[in-house]
Amino acid sequence: MNQPTYLVIGNPIAHSKSPQIHAAFAAQFAGRAEVADFAYDRLLAPIDAFAAAVAQFAENGGKGANVTVPFKEEAFRLSVARTDRAEAAGAVNTLKLLPDGGLLGDNTDGAGLVADVLRHIEVRGRRILLLGAGGAARGVILPLLAQAPQSLILANRTVAKAEQLIAHFQAATTIPLAACEYAAIEGEFDLVINATSASLGGERLPIANSIFAPNALAYDMMYGKDETPFLAQAREAGVSLRVDGLGMLVGQAAEAFEVWTGLRPDVEPVLAMMRAQL
Repeated sequence: MNQPTYLVIGNPIAHSKSPQIHAAFAAQFAGRAEVADFAYDRLLAPIDAFAAAVAQFAENGGKGANVTVPFKEEAFRLSVARTDRAEAAGAVNTLKLLPDGGLLGDNTDGAGLVADVLRHIEVRGRRILLLGAGGAARGVILPLLAQAPQSLILANRTVAKAEQLIAHFQAATTIPLAACEYAAIEGEFDLVINATSASLGGERLPIANSIFAPNALAYDMMYGKDETPFLAQAREAGVSLRVDGLGMLVGQAAEAFEVWTGLRPDVEPVLAMMRAQL
């Protein structure tokens, strides 16, 4: 491969599907000047040498990078300019080299989630329940609120953490926000999003079947070849509209591709390709 102009940087990184996704995006624009030098690869950065790895990549002609665990917070600190959604998330998953050599930090996770959800339901006027209060949840709250839902409830095992996160966003919106423990969830919700890592460990969440409104969408940010534990819970609760996070993965990549190239790729065929490869 030629010297990559774009990378996904993480540790570990061998599992990343970003090279296949971005190669497919670039192929949609074959012949366009914006992707004439588009070459994408993985980079395993040492845990204690992320900044040095980014600097070396830029020195070698790099133009942009996706950032995955455990470097999203460090990428945030490294960015000399940040988008509003990166500031809200407190983390950066997309870097773009600026003309002056500095780095623009963006976070496309929330936009990727919203774009995927909107393929299935409208968010405007809907009641949202967001499960989990970690970085994954924080990264999607601002884009969800931008869709003007009726309300957003954040539930977490530790209510203090959820309350802290809600307080961070409350002043910037008139949409009703609230925090609670899982056991204290009340009412029905049109969109229930699992932003916890429970599905990775094969765990179920302590939630009641009654939280799902009729025609609700159950969305798990995790994905895999098989049904996730959260989506199994939703199925058993009678939820017919159940979606895993593969579309979010492809969607956030599409956002990053546009940040770098100014070109908006078609997500559908790439999502179908990635689904077939699971």
